[in-house]
Amino acid sequence: MSIEVKVLELLEQNPKLSAEEIAIMLNEKKEEIERIIKKFEDEKVIVKYHTIVNWEKTEKEVVEAIIEVKVTPQRGFGYDAIAKRIYKFPEVKAVYLLSGDYDLHVIVEGKSMKDIAHFVGSKLAPLEYVLSTATHFIMKKYKDAGVILEDGEKDDREVITP
Repeated sequence: MSIEVKVLELLEQNPKLSAEEIAIMLNEKKEEIERIIKKFEDEKVIVKYHTIVNWEKTEKEVVEAIIEVKVTPQRGFGYDAIAKRIYKFPEVKAVYLLSGDYDLHVIVEGKSMKDIAHFVGSKLAPLEYVLSTATHFIMKKYKDAGVILEDGEKDDREVITP
């Protein structure tokens, strides 16, 4: 595995790592790690440094939903044009092109279920080329972006003694 991939993997696991810490971990020069990171930032390989927040442990009221969307692809643009229109809404956190029954997987955030229902009914569903939607409210997150959000892992296995 190349040094560049190793740098990316380390930063993906912990974006707070400094170039100096990464250099020590990989037995490389700090300047080389800084060059690699700068290159990836300039090329938009590293798009953003992200913090995962478990909002259930805060006072902020947040409701998230997954919306499956069936669309008609646009001639000459495919799914890209409608996906772009959807991801520009501030309520939208992510948009993915899928295989299967639905075409797009849209993750949205609002202050309440009513806010999300209003978004779907007044902004998303009326868009040209949107055929149908199915909304699924996220009740609880257990793992997000590879990070377990629960307090420690409890071993539920029964103890067996001889």
